Amino acid sequence: MKDGSEFIAILEALEQASDLRGLQAVSERMRDYFKVDHLIYHWVSGGGDQYGCGTYDQSWVQRYVEQDYLRVDPVILGCYQRFHPVDWKALNWSSKAAQAFRAEAIAYGVGNQGFSVPIRGPSGQFALFTVSHHCSDEAWADFVEINRRELILTAHYFNEKALEFEPDRAPETSRALSPREVDAMTFLAMGYSRAQVADTLSISEHTLRVYIESARFKLGAANTTHAVARALQHGLIIV
Repeated sequence: MKDGSEFIAILEALEQASDLRGLQAVSERMRDYFKVDHLIYHWVSGGGDQYGCGTYDQSWVQRYVEQDYLRVDPVILGCYQRFHPVDWKALNWSSKAAQAFRAEAIAYGVGNQGFSVPIRGPSGQFALFTVSHHCSDEAWADFVEINRRELILTAHYFNEKALEFEPDRAPETSRALSPREVDAMTFLAMGYSRAQVADTLSISEHTLRVYIESARFKLGAANTTHAVARALQHGLIIV
């Protein structure tokens, strides 16, 4: 049974991180919290530059870069075409190159299961938040069902912090949402009613209304539905 207070404490540590070392430390804590083999935040620029943090063995990271596996990695290729979280089993591993890549990744301890959240932000930003593990299909399906919401929120928090470290890639000030505004917009985008969102966030519906109206104003949206759509469009929330 996971400790919800520990999850909140890790998110607070993430918000307070001031450099990549802090981000790395949080990724290790979050890996332990979810009890998975690995947790990765991976940024891929339009020019192919790679940036991020995570818990993969450094020998695998070096191998990945040296072999330019960015070109054949089904997770990168598949998620670049998607806007929603994806289980690795739903990706195309049929080519010989993909199968060889998968076998080598498993040999390096990456795991046979994975769940990735594609993130699109300002100025064409593309990033991935991933957890991977070695277990059965059934155990992994249970893990994803139980942890999906927290994984999506964690992905956003990692990306928001990473944007702070890259000034040229930061979102426009007028579009920046507070963490609570992000939470509210995210749950609304996931189909929650206002009452369900307020209950999930342990706030009153009046307080929730304040967050929604603030987000709507920042996004220049005509109504709540428009605000959710714009937040998704600009990569400020992910579902």
